[in-house]
Amino acid sequence: MSGAQRAAILLLTLGEQDAAEVLKHLSARDVQAVGTAMASLTNVSREQVELVLARLNDDMGRHTSLGVGTEEYIRKILVNALGESKAGGLIDRILLGRSSKGLESLKWMESRAIAEMINQEHPQIIALVLAHLEPDQAAEVIGYLPPRTRSDAVMRIATLDGVQPHALNELDEIMERQFSGNTKKLKSANVGGLKAAANILNAMETARENELMAAIRTHDAGLSGRIEELMFVFEDLADLDDRSMQTLLREVPTARLTTALKGAEPGVREKIFANMSKRAADMLRDDLEVSGPVRLSEVDAAQKEVLGIARKLADTGQINLSGTGDELVA
Repeated sequence: MSGAQRAAILLLTLGEQDAAEVLKHLSARDVQAVGTAMASLTNVSREQVELVLARLNDDMGRHTSLGVGTEEYIRKILVNALGESKAGGLIDRILLGRSSKGLESLKWMESRAIAEMINQEHPQIIALVLAHLEPDQAAEVIGYLPPRTRSDAVMRIATLDGVQPHALNELDEIMERQFSGNTKKLKSANVGGLKAAANILNAMETARENELMAAIRTHDAGLSGRIEELMFVFEDLADLDDRSMQTLLREVPTARLTTALKGAEPGVREKIFANMSKRAADMLRDDLEVSGPVRLSEVDAAQKEVLGIARKLADTGQINLSGTGDELVA
């Protein structure tokens, strides 16, 4: 079972009120994933429920009490630091995800709905909207846009730099037509850029990623080269330093890693085996040998999932994707 399916089974066992309390603390994307899984569950067996509860018990046993009661703590420190009025909106966004105006509202929308909302807008507006989304969500939205629009949108994202207030106001007006809310005074913002375009392409299925890169290369070979330099693909995992690889492996579910490695280059496999205990590496090798054929689309999805985890760890400074770790000084 996937993580979303396990979460769906757990929530269905909790009852409406408790399940609602849990959902309040999930991100918009996670709520969407778990909700979809809940809607698709049928004929859940007692064994499956017991497996999920046992897994939860094991996971809880590995955690400390740190984090318990943090909501009230966050409220107090923000109010003390910023004052009641300034802290109010920030508290809502951090703890409750209440913001439903402007760009924040897009986090709660289906990717297809976002595409339908923006596909008739000016290409620059489409690029601005996509640049404000998380890479995986932007990648999904692009998949629903007309083919002629996709490569143009990515190229515009790559060349965005220091967006001026009038452009953001125009973007907010689009949101205003879809949702009722108050237009805010917007300052210039750094959105988009080469790295944003690379992250969006990284989050796409490989076939669509290759298709768009070919289109961009046709229009602007120099731009495509600069984007490719910033893209991080599965084979690049072989260049991670050992500490970064070990950190990554602790976060990747074993089942997803096994699927991802079905289509991996030997160098990537050996790098991963070298950063596991001998017992764990032998078990992974056995799993790869005895597992049957896997659809290419499933392997691609698993590899994208591993890369997504790697990018999140890199964004928080937990691993280094450049291939070299920090030097040690005696």
